[in-house]
Amino acid sequence: MPASKRPKPLYQRGEFKLYPRAARAGDRGPTGYEIIWYDAAKRRERSTSAGTSDYRAAELMLDRLFLQSRGQQICETCGRPLESVVAPLLTNAIVDYLLLGEGKKGYRATKNRLGWVTAYIAETNAAVTCAQIDERWVNGFRTWLAAKPVTTKAGAFVRERSLSHVEGCVLQLVAAINATPGQTAQFTNEQPKAVANSPTFRADVPTLAKMFRWCLYPEGKWIRSDKERDLYVGYRSSLLRFLRCAVATWARPEEIFDLTDRQWASDARVLDLNPQGRRQTKKFRTKIPVARQFAPFLDDFTGSYMPTTTVWAAWRKMRDELGLPDEGQAGIKLPRRSMSTLVRKRIGEAQWQQGKMMLGHVQHEISDIYAIPDPANLGLALAATESIIDEIEKLAPGAFYRAVTANGSALMVVKGGLSA
Repeated sequence: MPASKRPKPLYQRGEFKLYPRAARAGDRGPTGYEIIWYDAAKRRERSTSAGTSDYRAAELMLDRLFLQSRGQQICETCGRPLESVVAPLLTNAIVDYLLLGEGKKGYRATKNRLGWVTAYIAETNAAVTCAQIDERWVNGFRTWLAAKPVTTKAGAFVRERSLSHVEGCVLQLVAAINATPGQTAQFTNEQPKAVANSPTFRADVPTLAKMFRWCLYPEGKWIRSDKERDLYVGYRSSLLRFLRCAVATWARPEEIFDLTDRQWASDARVLDLNPQGRRQTKKFRTKIPVARQFAPFLDDFTGSYMPTTTVWAAWRKMRDELGLPDEGQAGIKLPRRSMSTLVRKRIGEAQWQQGKMMLGHVQHEISDIYAIPDPANLGLALAATESIIDEIEKLAPGAFYRAVTANGSALMVVKGGLSA
């Protein structure tokens, strides 16, 4: 065994791990790769050369060893399992898929969805193989999972499970099977549009203003002094920051939580909702002009915009105290849905293409971000957004505007005088 802990392997399937081979005396050129695993029968660690300096070829060599260790015969020509061999267990395929996906964006959600699949396997047939997963098996899983409501960690009922979540688990299962060498899913998932139950509730301007007032002006019998009120304002400051950005930019919650100062082009007054280094997905993250009332907040912050990674706890408390609908109707996407609905009515259907661009539902073709604020692009949507913000400010003073003190520091206009 090595005297010190090895670094994380370049690639792993089961107990087989791929590492770059250490340079040795007499080596010329690339040193290649080696495969290391623990041999339970011989009670010792073993290794073998991958026989190549090409990374992809080394991965395939490891795949062959892994499959052979599971009793599968491998074609020497293409490296794929022979069709006459028994397919791998579904649980093994899921474990391998999670191992390969560890560290990738969305891994937690993937693990959670496949966790429901493994729970169903445990209740039905732990020895089921990938080849046995057909439409009938999947329909049984759908029925089983749909009957399980969403609960808290303590087991308290929250709501019925949505069909979209069930299909999300099925989609993840498709990916796990297709990622297994020699296996192809014998079923398909439902299209999201067919199972989505989109919320119909939208907040009007007075309701949006109430959300800001809830953050700025806490009320209740438990508040007995300005000092206590200031404490509650501090507790709700993250939600206030979230609301400002959500109303001004129509951004998705995940876009707001990912936001950093590097995405803000101050001179152009343009915000790129897609961080550097992130690949675009079907949920396209667009570049948008920023409302004049929100731009000073972007000028002031450094690092991450949001001090926390979630505002769910504060949001739920606000939702309950304001009497907003539950059952998924008033989630943290409510500002995005509400602002787009309000603006659509104000700019009209003929100009709604601008709204689609703000939402990231239509990809604009603009090579220079300085062109985005041009009224010909998103000017009407921006103007309508700014007018709504002004209406919110009248109903909830301090929601966006700040006063400047004699010493030049910016303060929120709130009771108690907390700094922004």
